[in-house]
Amino acid sequence: MILILATSLLLGVSCRHENNPSQTMSNIDSATIQTTLDSLRHRYGDQAMTRAERSVPQTAALWTPADGTPAEFTAFCLDHFVVDTAALWSMAQTLQANMESLWGCFNKISVDLKLPLHVDGPEPTALDEMFGGFDPSAHFDDDMYQQKIAFAVVLNFPFYTLEEKNQLGSQWSRRQWAYARLGDLFTSRVPASANQQLAGQLAAADNYISNYNIMMGSLVDDHGHTLFPPMALITHWGLRDELKTHYNEGDTGLAKQQMIYQVMCRIIDQSIPQCVINNARFTWNPYANTVLDSTGHQVANPASEPDTRYGYFLDNFHAMQQIDRYNPRYPTAIARAFDQDMEVSYDEIERLFTSFLSSPQMKQVAGLIAQRLGRNLQPFDIWYDGFKSRSTLNEDDLSALTRRLYPNREAFASQGMPSILRQLGFKPDKIQFICSHVTVDPSRGAGHAWESNMRSDNARLRTRIAPDGMDYKGYNIAVHEFGHNVEQTITLHDVDNYIMKGVPNTAFTEALAFVFQARDLDFLGFRNNDPRRDALETLDIFWGCCEIMGVALVDMYSWHWLYDHPDATAAQLKEQVMLTARQVWNQYFEPSLGHHDSPILAIYSHMIDSPLYLANYPYGHIIQFQIEQQLRGKNIADEIQRIYPAGRLTPQHWMRHAVGSEVSAQPLLAATTQALENLSEQPGKTE
Repeated sequence: MILILATSLLLGVSCRHENNPSQTMSNIDSATIQTTLDSLRHRYGDQAMTRAERSVPQTAALWTPADGTPAEFTAFCLDHFVVDTAALWSMAQTLQANMESLWGCFNKISVDLKLPLHVDGPEPTALDEMFGGFDPSAHFDDDMYQQKIAFAVVLNFPFYTLEEKNQLGSQWSRRQWAYARLGDLFTSRVPASANQQLAGQLAAADNYISNYNIMMGSLVDDHGHTLFPPMALITHWGLRDELKTHYNEGDTGLAKQQMIYQVMCRIIDQSIPQCVINNARFTWNPYANTVLDSTGHQVANPASEPDTRYGYFLDNFHAMQQIDRYNPRYPTAIARAFDQDMEVSYDEIERLFTSFLSSPQMKQVAGLIAQRLGRNLQPFDIWYDGFKSRSTLNEDDLSALTRRLYPNREAFASQGMPSILRQLGFKPDKIQFICSHVTVDPSRGAGHAWESNMRSDNARLRTRIAPDGMDYKGYNIAVHEFGHNVEQTITLHDVDNYIMKGVPNTAFTEALAFVFQARDLDFLGFRNNDPRRDALETLDIFWGCCEIMGVALVDMYSWHWLYDHPDATAAQLKEQVMLTARQVWNQYFEPSLGHHDSPILAIYSHMIDSPLYLANYPYGHIIQFQIEQQLRGKNIADEIQRIYPAGRLTPQHWMRHAVGSEVSAQPLLAATTQALENLSEQPGKTE
């Protein structure tokens, strides 16, 4: 059983790293710590000793022989421990101002250096790729420790665990929260070389994915028929989104979906011919896996992609391992992804996802989809799009409209973004402010939003924009990414303390992006007055959660396997990822969709270019649903501006502020049951 396997792997990982001491070994023993505390008490009395008793041992754990002798450690603590309340707050303000300058400039440099890789234009050169892999902040920790700034921060703003933040945070003032976030700044000593290696590896993986296109006009079936017009679709997002558009085209649409599914399976098992990737000069039959050259002659034994996909996955793991050894508090990439970044434990996420996927609602919704389609479900129906308003609209017509409205990035920036905010209820001055802090670029990849880390810089919105304008897919992505940009702008400029900028984790920014994306047709003037709209939207969110939860579990379990098999080859990793995908499918999806051993849950590109990110998506969907319930009947802009300036609390504290309750899947599950009942009473049109 996968759940038991994952739990045992987690225990194995924890034990292994606990027995592997950090390379940043401290030279400060317990006697020196006690001497330091006694000296502080002698100088200041009992004032602030509660803080010192927490912070001095934390500072000692990071102090090495290169930083000074034990006597110098004690002297440093006596010289730099701040007792006066006003002086401590002044120190916090100085740190925040300086961090904004440093992080903001690092971020701007990184954005500029990655422009050739991220923004549409001439093909990136080898030099572009080298600069794109450069991390301007790689030496930040080294420099902060060398200058002893990091020690001053840890000494005065101690670290609190996630459990402590959740227990104590409800009693903290905003200033105390800011102090706690300052305490999160320096919990490890990762050398610049390891940071740079990781940055370079992630940039290489991102570049691989961003340039992985399938030439759809070059695909043929077993009869030699071409089903698609000439177009390049990026894996997996473009392929998935194209698949979604063919749900109301009968047998013709089904044939296109089956071909896309076959292409995905070839990518997953790496049997895809290397020559057809991002190359329109060859004709490819993904069923027979045969290739014709530009003269129409069959290519004999075309070479498959040599497990490149899993090579990047494996390289990500090895780069993370170099970070692991310097992180005593978060000793694995898994711990950093969940406990540190999401601030939700791995176990909590796994319980949430497996419980959701085991719910009776999944089989009930799958049955409704089969009824609406009039056929047995296929594995690719995890992307069923028929609950959305646009499922009854012709995408070519929608693309014609979006191309006319947004022929270039300037049109979306000057007209599209202000129109979206206006329709959500934002006032003119706020519309102008937000739009002036967002820069729109044509994306080389599928699209993304890139935040700013200083108030004098802009957030970036990237989506694909063809020479003839923004098609509907690009528009839909742009609306999603603009939701991110709105969050990024509000939580940078409207949060009271810079160190509290942002949201608890990326799931919370995904939630607002989903709120925007769900209204993309409304923004185009297509008002849905269907009385079933709320029920259909609930089912759409539910089904989207099921799909991405399965994918996230594959990602999570694959990383556990890697930590248990650190010497694995790319070929072995490929086999394990496929095995894990089939196991998750068989346990949670086969009872509802059938088709034993489908590998489709292994297709997501984020597994390759954004390690351990995928859990944020379903978590974000659950948060989105709770936020949507909060927004119902209210001015959306007012609620966004009330909720998001809370900044980076922990997830549960943030949700209590936003909607009055903690993160929970129960509201969505209950609403799904109600939606099924409502639709059975007024079934409406089937596909």
